[in-house]
Amino acid sequence: MASRPNRPLSPHLQIYRLPLTGIISISHRITGVSLCFGLVLFVAVLSSVADSGFSYGIMQSWFDNLFVKLIYWGFVFALCFHLCHGVRHLIWDAGAGFDKASMDKFALYELAAAVLLTVLVLTLI
Repeated sequence: MASRPNRPLSPHLQIYRLPLTGIISISHRITGVSLCFGLVLFVAVLSSVADSGFSYGIMQSWFDNLFVKLIYWGFVFALCFHLCHGVRHLIWDAGAGFDKASMDKFALYELAAAVLLTVLVLTLI
């Protein structure tokens, strides 16, 4: 039996670049899971705020913290991104946009729409 050289078994996995549609698909799943956890946190915040005026003051002081604001902005972006990807799935259900050029184009439109919606929501709230 010949000895095997010390080399990686699958070097193509080290140089493989995931296409944009793959990145968007994985991001959609990640935002879906993060929205589940974020929704639990959101309900906890709402229930404590509804408890009393003192709790409302505590929540206001928490939202002065930059880290909490970043979590909130990330939650809003995840919600907008997940919504835009859901619209993309509705377009796919209609039978449109399955060629490679339109998939990449719609992926960029989806990202741009998610960012614009996030900015719009954060400026209106």
